[in-house]
Amino acid sequence: MKTVLVAGATGYLGRHIARHYKAQGWHVRALVRDAEKARGTHLEAQELFEGAATDPDSLEGVMADVDLVISTLGITRQRDGLGYWDVDYQANLNILNQALAAGVPHFAYIHVMNADKMPGVPLAAAKQAFADRLAAAPIRSTIIAPSGFFSDMSDFLAMAQAGRVWLFGSGQLRLNPIDGADLAAALAEAIAEGRRIAPMGGPDILTQTELAEAAFAALGTPPRITRLPDWIRRAAIRLLPWVTPAHIHGPALFFLSALGQDMVAPPRGTKRLSTHFAEEVQLRRTRTDTSRSARPQTP
Repeated sequence: MKTVLVAGATGYLGRHIARHYKAQGWHVRALVRDAEKARGTHLEAQELFEGAATDPDSLEGVMADVDLVISTLGITRQRDGLGYWDVDYQANLNILNQALAAGVPHFAYIHVMNADKMPGVPLAAAKQAFADRLAAAPIRSTIIAPSGFFSDMSDFLAMAQAGRVWLFGSGQLRLNPIDGADLAAALAEAIAEGRRIAPMGGPDILTQTELAEAAFAALGTPPRITRLPDWIRRAAIRLLPWVTPAHIHGPALFFLSALGQDMVAPPRGTKRLSTHFAEEVQLRRTRTDTSRSARPQTP
């Protein structure tokens, strides 16, 4: 039985990857910071290795008998005093060094699409720096570049639920985010084929306006969309680092930069974004109903 090490296994995509490889008959070893907490997430892995990717000493033995490493490590919001260069770059480099020392034959990394077009965005710059190191390393490598995840589209649904979606410019720039399960299956195929770089997106290529309309359609409410001049987006990118802390402007810079360009990759998978939105709306309504029923009733 082959063994895959999944780093970042408790995250959105990491859980899908672990589930997919386990279902395919692999032994899944998950690198986790806290094994007890990881068990509470219903992570589908036969083995949990407790260690911190930011601490190389804690990784001793993690690569024993590993045939494939898949790293989804990265942070969207800086915390614990760690930044993008600590995690997206250095922590991934620590894992790569362990793989090289142990003679692991294949290393796959989940990157972001168009990171090379966002040199001033710390999140993208750190990821691109590691991707460059991996591509140059003496190991078989596969770099997966998703155009975006369905889970990233929650911001549009939240705006629609609040009553209005705000867009920049014409709203005609396009994107095709992909479902986590579809991406896990597609990346496994790319890894098996030995592809070095594999951009991937979902089956629906939508303009930002169409994405906003899909969010309103899932809610069953008429669309209310306001388009702001694009200079406001560009000005915010320049201004935010000066007026907000890193944990605020870090993800905001990436989000705003991505909104300013097409984020379209070769379509993969079968799940539609409209289905995802419908499921999210139903889940939110169920949670609201549960919360209301749990409140004490006044006489």
